[in-house]
Amino acid sequence: MAIRLEKGQRINLEKNNGSKLTNFCVGCNWGAIEKGGFLGFGKETIDVDLDLSCIMTDSDGAICDHIYSPLYKPSFLSQYGMPAGKVDSNDKALHHSGDDRKGDEGGDDGLDNEIITVDLNKISPSVQQIFFFLNNCGKEDFSQIPYAAIRMYEGTPDRVKEVFAQYDVAASPQYKGKLALIMGKLYRKNGEWKFAAIGDAYEDANLCLTIKRILTNYAK
Repeated sequence: MAIRLEKGQRINLEKNNGSKLTNFCVGCNWGAIEKGGFLGFGKETIDVDLDLSCIMTDSDGAICDHIYSPLYKPSFLSQYGMPAGKVDSNDKALHHSGDDRKGDEGGDDGLDNEIITVDLNKISPSVQQIFFFLNNCGKEDFSQIPYAAIRMYEGTPDRVKEVFAQYDVAASPQYKGKLALIMGKLYRKNGEWKFAAIGDAYEDANLCLTIKRILTNYAK
């Protein structure tokens, strides 16, 4: 049964059969905003563009690798001293499925809109922490989105085999005005990988601000 993550919770990556979770997906699933007209007429669908990203830090808490959308313009990123976006980590241990700029229409289709696949066996020894976070690129805040969830599961981007842990976001007053969410981090401890749910939401207008926040407040 999937672990329902709560803010501040720490978990071992151990499955029910005692084996370790080493190959898995970190995915985000969300719905477009649908406003119904009278008797179904004049129904309006508002696309929701969330970006799932991650950064990797070393033992000093400095960024050593990253994954975020290549669609961010270099001229924009350079203002914040950030490198160009990419979908693969340098060690090829993590891979991003690509941008979804709309969200599910007509209800939850059961699949995640953006996914980062993870192979813990391939991660570079220099990487000590991996932070996963969400940014809302539209005008809506998380409280207006009908549903959004981030989960860790075994399977592929096209097939969910078994959900290991899940963190629910959106449709809650606590997320009013919030445009960024630091979901949590994978971290090494005594030679093993563990996961800590952070669950802190902010009003960051873009992912560069969220990355700087992570490096300042969470990475050290």
